[in-house]
Amino acid sequence: MTVDRLTVLSAMIDQGVIPVFYHPDVEVCQKVIQACANGGAKCIEFTNRGEFAAHVFFEVTRHFAKADPSVIMGVGSVVDAPTAGVFIANGAKFVVGPLTNPDIAKLCNRRKIPYSPGCGSASEIGYAEELGCEIVKVFPGGSVGGPEFVKAMLGPCPWTKIMPTGGVDATEESLTKWFKAGVACVGIGSNLITKDLLAAKDYAGVEKKVRETIALIRKIRGK
Repeated sequence: MTVDRLTVLSAMIDQGVIPVFYHPDVEVCQKVIQACANGGAKCIEFTNRGEFAAHVFFEVTRHFAKADPSVIMGVGSVVDAPTAGVFIANGAKFVVGPLTNPDIAKLCNRRKIPYSPGCGSASEIGYAEELGCEIVKVFPGGSVGGPEFVKAMLGPCPWTKIMPTGGVDATEESLTKWFKAGVACVGIGSNLITKDLLAAKDYAGVEKKVRETIALIRKIRGK
């Protein structure tokens, strides 16, 4: 399945939550990602952590190309263009980072792949948008001002699409604050795919948690 930039961006905004996940075991990754997809989160951010993360990512994307082509695999924690290039070659459909790197933006623009760089100020968000970034990541979301920062930013810049990661919980209270402030979507890692669910290999539990979170976001949005 060919997935273009507009399709990916629309899917990110529509599902509202991007599960953020990494595990060194390919089989565990496959099961967790399939559970997320079954729960309605087809876009998943695979975190570039640990040794041979790119190899694990390649095996996982190759699996889903056959098993479930509707899964849209992205990569996170990317800080330089060569790393982005490796993951794009291995099937990444979007790239996320903790900081803004213009070389990554150029590379992603050349391949028509969404790049969500990490920003912590109005100037950084503006710079990222100049580089062609459609959805900017506010990171770490809870530390740079939380929902109040998002609300304040959207006052003068209502066109800005923000995805906070870090400081977002999969609870009605937390999600309501962020979405009422005006976020486009949120990234959630261990608060969504919890250590307890992973330890128990409770993939049905992961699917349930993701489905409930997406339903909660739809309710908050009034959809």
